[in-house]
Amino acid sequence: MLVLGLQGSPRKKGNTNYLTTAFMDAAQKLGADTQVVHAAKVRVEPCKELIVCEKQGYCPIKDDMNDVYALLRRAEVVVLATPVFFYNTTAQLKAMIDRSQTLWARTYKLNLKDPGSRARKGFMLSVGATKGKNLFEGLHLTAKYFFDAVGASYEGSLTYRRIEHPGDMERHPTVLEDVDNAVKGLITPLLNRKKVLFLCRENACRSQMAAAFARLCAGDKIDAMSAGSNPAERVNPLMIAAMQDKGIDMEYCSPAALNDVLKTEKPELIVAMGCEDACPVLPGVKIQTWDLPDPAGKPMTFMKDIRDQIENRVQKLMKEIVE
Repeated sequence: MLVLGLQGSPRKKGNTNYLTTAFMDAAQKLGADTQVVHAAKVRVEPCKELIVCEKQGYCPIKDDMNDVYALLRRAEVVVLATPVFFYNTTAQLKAMIDRSQTLWARTYKLNLKDPGSRARKGFMLSVGATKGKNLFEGLHLTAKYFFDAVGASYEGSLTYRRIEHPGDMERHPTVLEDVDNAVKGLITPLLNRKKVLFLCRENACRSQMAAAFARLCAGDKIDAMSAGSNPAERVNPLMIAAMQDKGIDMEYCSPAALNDVLKTEKPELIVAMGCEDACPVLPGVKIQTWDLPDPAGKPMTFMKDIRDQIENRVQKLMKEIVE
């Protein structure tokens, strides 16, 4: 399970960075995988209002934002962290937020369902120099609509007033307790879900579709993962098109290696579909085999047939596991 932090402060060792690091450390201690994107360190151009995203579902600006989109889709917890700049986020982080219009457009203009949206949660961290009553109002509104755009429910925030000088956050008497309580409440239910790993050879078609259907069906109760014994460089574009035909958005998926997944996750069930001799044998882990042919290199009609078979099998499996 990935906890993704979007850290907006341009200061390398400022109060916002301290708060973000404390949050990620607490998540790691509970067993989550974490990653932080520092807005000031990536190349993200401001939105140019080209409207391509609303018509075609992608942003034509060439920068690092596609990598951010992929992380946002993979994450199950998204943490927005920023100091208050004129009652809102920093400019660096605001550029990322504005460019998330692409994900909003894929959901609300193209009517595509993000498989991860059933379970994904959003949380905000912020510090401000003054004590004003309305100090964080603008940020809360921005966070609310940003999390909606990226398919996350806005679960809460930790905000601190009168934080201005270096070390102020570190000296705060309750910050570490606040963070620990917030992290436990936010991610413990996600970590306690049953883990199911869908496995095929390339993680480009079958296992990707299976994990997506599982997340859509029971993502709040099942941690559905996918991997490949010999992963491809990218997912199959016909798979993306076949799932889009069902109204499911797979645009920012990427193959994962089985060994990499097993370094941080221990599934309770592995559903294997064509991983051949590389299917793992793990103590205490059940393995279920689905005899489904590989649709790679086959026509769209074949891909859709495999898609429908996978959907039916996943729905049946989720009922068995959840009930």
